[in-house]
Amino acid sequence: MKDDAQLIDEALAGSSAAFGQLVTKYQDRLYNTVLHVVGSSEDAYDVVQDAFVQAFLKLETFGRASAFYTWLYRIAFNSALTRRRRHKPTVSVEQARELSGDEPLGREESPDARLEQQERVSQVRAALATLTEEHRTVLVLREMDGCCYETIAEMLDLPVGTVRSRLHRARLQLRDELKVVLQEDLK
Repeated sequence: MKDDAQLIDEALAGSSAAFGQLVTKYQDRLYNTVLHVVGSSEDAYDVVQDAFVQAFLKLETFGRASAFYTWLYRIAFNSALTRRRRHKPTVSVEQARELSGDEPLGREESPDARLEQQERVSQVRAALATLTEEHRTVLVLREMDGCCYETIAEMLDLPVGTVRSRLHRARLQLRDELKVVLQEDLK
């Protein structure tokens, strides 16, 4: 398979198939990351679609100083911010869970285990929804997408120290929120 640089060169030379390969390579990863940030399957789909359109239109401006995915994520993140500014989110965490679908489970799990897993996922999503956008974004990029601190800093145009600080605060805030949610369940 061709690497990103070859595909970008071919796309710049007019090959829509080469850009299509980039889309295929990154669409699921970008969608999953954006979904955790925006919280709605429909919004995530729209943001990812907008990001790929913008990337195609601006491909000649890609300076190759960073990875293609980093550049693409930055476009998607900006698109998500613009979308959020235009209209306030109206989807609850529960609706977002229903729209995005349940987490896949192994066949060996019992119905009780499946319900418990769905409840844990719901609790984590509810706790994530309470975080500020800047904390939630950093946490999702690090813990769910597996990005290193430097990549997150580049994606969000922040110093690495700020990324580390926000991630630390996000983890503490998430832990505290999960404690509250779990205590409420015990009542």
